[in-house]
Amino acid sequence: MQDKMEKRAYDADLAVIGSGPGGYEAALRAARLGMKVILVEKGSPGGVCVNWGCIPTKALLRSAGMFDDLSKASGYGVLLSDPGFDLAQAVKRSRNVALKLSKGIGFMLKKAGVEYRHGEARLSASHEISVIRDGEQVGSFTSENIIIATGGRFRELPGLVPDGRRIITSREALALKDVPRSMLVLGGGAIGIEMAWFYAKAGTKVTVVEMMPQILPLEEAEIAEGLRRSFEKAGIEIHTSAKLEQLSCRESGVEAVIRKQGEDPLPAEADCLLVAVGVTGNADGLGLEEAGVEISKGFILTDDQCRTAADHIFAVGDVRGGMLLAHKASAEAAIAVAAIAGKPLPALDDTKIPRCVYVEPSVASVGLTEELAKAKGCKVTIGRSMFAASGKANAYGNLEGLVKLVFNASDLRLLGAHILGHGAVELIGEIGLARHLEVTAGDIAHAVHAHPTLSETIREAAEYALDTQVSEG
Repeated sequence: MQDKMEKRAYDADLAVIGSGPGGYEAALRAARLGMKVILVEKGSPGGVCVNWGCIPTKALLRSAGMFDDLSKASGYGVLLSDPGFDLAQAVKRSRNVALKLSKGIGFMLKKAGVEYRHGEARLSASHEISVIRDGEQVGSFTSENIIIATGGRFRELPGLVPDGRRIITSREALALKDVPRSMLVLGGGAIGIEMAWFYAKAGTKVTVVEMMPQILPLEEAEIAEGLRRSFEKAGIEIHTSAKLEQLSCRESGVEAVIRKQGEDPLPAEADCLLVAVGVTGNADGLGLEEAGVEISKGFILTDDQCRTAADHIFAVGDVRGGMLLAHKASAEAAIAVAAIAGKPLPALDDTKIPRCVYVEPSVASVGLTEELAKAKGCKVTIGRSMFAASGKANAYGNLEGLVKLVFNASDLRLLGAHILGHGAVELIGEIGLARHLEVTAGDIAHAVHAHPTLSETIREAAEYALDTQVSEG
C-alpha cells in the first residue's frame, strides 16, 4: 500500500526528454502500457532526425537522384529538353516533408495520451524536472522514471566554428538558397558523403577530405573503395589519410591546405566548407551529474538495459553513444521501456543493426566486416556477387556494385553482409533478418528469390560461398 501511495505522489510514471526516434518511440510504447507519460521537447516533434536530419536529407537526396536519372533519360529512349536543378524548390519540398512527419508524430503522441510540454528540460532534483523556455522556468513536474533522449550535436573543431555561411554543418546545407560553385567537405563518414553526393549532382565542384585511410571508415574496405571509384567518376575529388590545415575565411569563400604525410601540401579553395567530423551527445545542462548520472566523452553511460547509474534514469539514442542511428535509438527505447515495466528485453546486439548510406550507388551493411571478423579470431568464407551479372540490374541500367557476405567458415553462419549498389538500402532488410536469425549460407541460397530482382544477387553470393567451401573442403 505504501508503494502505491508513493507511486501516486509523482505527476508521471515516465518523463521523456526529447522527441526524436528514441524519445517518441519510448513515449508511445509507455503510453500503450498504461503509463502516464510527459514528454519535454525544446524543438518540433520528431527531433533532429525528422526536422533536420534523416528525413529532410533523404528528401533532398531523392531530388538529386531524380535529376541524375533525368540527365540520363535519352539512353532509355526518353527525350527531354535540357533539365535543370532548382535548389530552392528541392529545399522547399524537403522542408514540407519534414513538417508533415513532425505534425504526424505530434498527432500520434496526442492520440496516445502523452502530455507534450514545449521547452528545455532540466533535472532540479532526482525525480523533479523543470521546463525552461527562453531562459525562464515555465513549469515543473515529478516523474518516477526518466528517459533521456536528447540526441547529439556536431563536434566543433578549433578554428572550424560554423558561421552558417562560409563554414557550415549539414543543418545549414539542408537549407542553402543557392547551389555553391564549389564546396570542401571535411569528413568522409555517412553525413559528409551524402551531402557531397547531393551537391555534386546539383552542380557543385565537391572535394572531400577524410583523415582515415578510406571514406566510410567503419565499412568494408572493398565497398568503400567501390564507392570512391564511383564518386571520382562523377567528378567528386576525394583525399583520404589527409588533414585540412591553414583554413582562412574571406568574403569570396574559404581557403585551406590539404596535407597528406609524405606529399606536398595541396592548396584548396571553395565557396564554403561543410564540417562533418563527428557527433557528441547532448548531455550538457540537464542536471544529470547532480542526479548521479555518469557521463564520459560527451555521452551518457548506461548498462545493456539503457539504465544509468541512477536506477530510475535511462538514456537512449545518440546521447548514449555507440552507433548513431535512428533505428538503434528506437530499439533502445523499446529496451528501456520494457525494463521500466519489469519485462526486460535482450540486450541490443550491434552486429545485428543495419547501416545505410543513401547515395547512388547506395551502401548498406550489417554485422562484421571481413577484417573485423578475422581480428576476432574467426576463419571466414566469403560470398561475393556482382550486380553487373544481374538481369534486373542490366535491365534498369544500374550495374555498379556488389554483394559481399561474410560467413563463419566452420558452420557457414552469416557474420556480416555488405552491399554497394542501386537499392542496397532496401536489400539490407533481407540480410538484416538473416543476421538476426543467424542463418547459414545454405539457408539463404536455398530460399527461392523472385526473378528478375536485385535480391537474386544475395542468393548468388551465398551460392558462391557454398561453392568456395566445397572447393576448399
